[in-house]
Amino acid sequence: MTTGLVLSLDAMGGDHAPQSVVDGAALFLKGRRRHVRLLFHGDEALLAPLVARHPGLSAVSEIRHTDSEVDMSAKPSEAVRRSRGSSMWNAVHAIKDGEAQVAVSAGNTGALMAISKVILRMKPGVHRPAIAASWPAPSGYSTVLDVGANVDCTPAMLVEFAVLGEAFHRALRGVERPTVGLLNVGQEELKGSQVIRDADALVRAAGLDMAYRGFIEGDDISAGTTHVVVTDGFTGNVALKTAEGTARLVANWMRSAMTGSLLAKAGAALLSLGALKELRARMDPRNVNGGVFLGLNGVVVKSHGGTDAQGFATSLRIALEMADSAFLSEIETNLARLAAIQDNPDAGAGEPQKESA
Repeated sequence: MTTGLVLSLDAMGGDHAPQSVVDGAALFLKGRRRHVRLLFHGDEALLAPLVARHPGLSAVSEIRHTDSEVDMSAKPSEAVRRSRGSSMWNAVHAIKDGEAQVAVSAGNTGALMAISKVILRMKPGVHRPAIAASWPAPSGYSTVLDVGANVDCTPAMLVEFAVLGEAFHRALRGVERPTVGLLNVGQEELKGSQVIRDADALVRAAGLDMAYRGFIEGDDISAGTTHVVVTDGFTGNVALKTAEGTARLVANWMRSAMTGSLLAKAGAALLSLGALKELRARMDPRNVNGGVFLGLNGVVVKSHGGTDAQGFATSLRIALEMADSAFLSEIETNLARLAAIQDNPDAGAGEPQKESA
């Protein structure tokens, strides 16, 4: 494969793979001027005819054959032991080998996390990777993390997520100084679990160059109160799935209302030419599909396992944006500072928390 920006794809991961992966890649490339090459990992006998249906895709793609894949139900520890040479393993290893800048998979989340940690290793100062998701908000998108990688978190891990999420949002959304909030059951100082309260105290003591705004509540996520919302993986995943389900429910209600009578259908036909199409797109979870594993020495994007071609194309767009960003280098200064504070808790005492106006 020629040099340049390369996205490495686990072509066998996901409920509808490899069809959704190949068709999503072709959709991603349509009308794109940025030169990108794609490296598909999977069963060549299945992939070759699918890729051949899209001439534009064939011209910028290479298939790396393997007949091994990671089962969607495999436990992370089992996946690491048995996945060497699988499509998921090879897709991530292409980053380590310098053949690709980003890996994308719709496969088993736990397995992908474990494999990525083994192959790419963690950045210094990060205990566990977090999955960052883009969340629709009035003025664009917020970043929410963790949304499923870590069910139980320590205060130090939550502070690490704040550092990672801030850098991710700045790189992906172009916000120079993102605001950061810690998800809680209330904004009062004494609300929440001990872990949440300790995380709040730690981030304030660390003296990080961060616009930290303290506690926020669940309804603040969609309101866009802060650019970055930090929480544990259990809470974040429940919130994400609830929001996606609600969006689909409201979309179905709208569809039913617009097709309930001839008059409604006539009105829908007119509205669909403009505002209704835009609203439908903003409510479609496929248009924000793609969680980024933060904290690794490399960029790995996790697509929803049940997504279709459109959703997978979105995950590739996010992968491209991450590859073109300075995300990996941006987080290192604050991670080093945070590590120093954790080694010496008194080191950051008295340093004011920097906050934007």
